[in-house]
Amino acid sequence: MSTVADCVFCKIVAGEIPAEVLGRSDDAIAFRDLNPQAPFHVLVVPLDHHENAAESAAADPASLGRAVALADQVAKEAGNADYRMIVNTGAGAGQTVFHTHVHVLAGASGMTEALV
Repeated sequence: MSTVADCVFCKIVAGEIPAEVLGRSDDAIAFRDLNPQAPFHVLVVPLDHHENAAESAAADPASLGRAVALADQVAKEAGNADYRMIVNTGAGAGQTVFHTHVHVLAGASGMTEALV
């Protein structure tokens, strides 16, 4: 498994930083966001460290599919049949932790296709 010593998500994956974990697979972990933007806001993080989704896709194309499968599982287990997934790539797009992660949001009325 690829990790980076000063990456907060790598530390969560390793159990060095606590998180409210909602699910885990052989490839990814899902935990609640500390700064939720919706009533249900979970981050799904591949266990292997890659800076962004494009790097993850280049290294292991199926890894993103497995992360989406875990996102679907935790959303549905929490009672959310409908949800939004967001992946930010680069600081200009709002990425603040440079380890691939998927935001899963649900439970807010009026969620539309408008940018969030």
